[in-house]
Amino acid sequence: MTNKETDEYYINQTIELARNGIGNVNPNPLVGSIIVKNGSIIGKGYHARYGKEHAEIVALKDAGSEAHGATLYVNLEPCCHYGKTPPCTDAIIKAGIKRVVVGMVDPNPLVNEHGIKILRQHGIEVSSKISLKECETLNKVFIKYISTGLPYVTVKVAQSIDGRIATRTGHSRWISSEPARKLAHRIRAENDVIIAGIGTVIKDDPKLDVRLIKGNNPTRIILDSELRIPLKSQVLSDGEQHQTIIATVSDDAKKIDQIRQTGADIWQVEADENKRIFIPALMKKIAKAEKSAVMVEGGSGIITSFLKHKMVDYLVVAIAPKILGSGIEAIGDLNIRKVDDSLRLINQKVSKAGPDVIFESDVVFPNESGKGN
Repeated sequence: MTNKETDEYYINQTIELARNGIGNVNPNPLVGSIIVKNGSIIGKGYHARYGKEHAEIVALKDAGSEAHGATLYVNLEPCCHYGKTPPCTDAIIKAGIKRVVVGMVDPNPLVNEHGIKILRQHGIEVSSKISLKECETLNKVFIKYISTGLPYVTVKVAQSIDGRIATRTGHSRWISSEPARKLAHRIRAENDVIIAGIGTVIKDDPKLDVRLIKGNNPTRIILDSELRIPLKSQVLSDGEQHQTIIATVSDDAKKIDQIRQTGADIWQVEADENKRIFIPALMKKIAKAEKSAVMVEGGSGIITSFLKHKMVDYLVVAIAPKILGSGIEAIGDLNIRKVDDSLRLINQKVSKAGPDVIFESDVVFPNESGKGN
């Protein structure tokens, strides 16, 4: 292999290592690191959990004294500031690493090429922007969060082939198959927050947790402008209610106190012109709570509201081979009157889960650039 091919090969391996941290490191980035000497890997590591050692530190410990004179590969620029842990640049310099290969520059203003500069000032050769697109795709959640101060939002929909999420009577169990529902639980486990509307809670009384696979339960946020939630709802009584937040614009002190007595929290959020929760204000509040990845499961009104406010980054649709005819549509009126103004779906992926077709895509709103297109 050429030097470039070798660098790309090892950076791609750091990406695979980094994936082990999915669902555990937010709002930190996913990072993997490999140390190579004389053509052999002598150390590996990845960032396993928020607040724990960074990937480079784990890899350096794995390599031990053999790291002296070696090449360190990492998919994201090493940090150079004190946060939950000391700077990785200090450890790399101290270990006597000869060369560092970086997949992408860290967009965090506290790092942003400063880590590379420090390494070079200490005589370490640095190559950067290797397998750049793959590195950026891996850390799309972190990039959105650190660059905009807003969480990355994934909307998940389960619908019939004619675009219905329920019959006209409201019955929806189960439109999607069990394999598709397992996929939905995997997405839940990868996100910090799951959002649903009060209509869904009243109609279905869901738990909104992770059951069909092994994974962490996300924080549940119920959008309930008028505090209509029944106190016996599963999200307030299933033993995990400490992970439930009711977002509201109401100031009903009695109901607020009743909800807090269940162990759930109340967030009072700015109202929009219709006296409903103003979605951009909610997103800022979520980000301030250091939650960087949000999954929206609906219902239709909530999904439509997120799309209207241009607060959706990624769409996952499980399309069941069923026709309902009339029923509740997955997405309501977005006030689009010309085809040229429609939302665009790019970087599509299509797969199967049981009998269902799974469509995934980045969402691009009018007047936005192509998100890597």
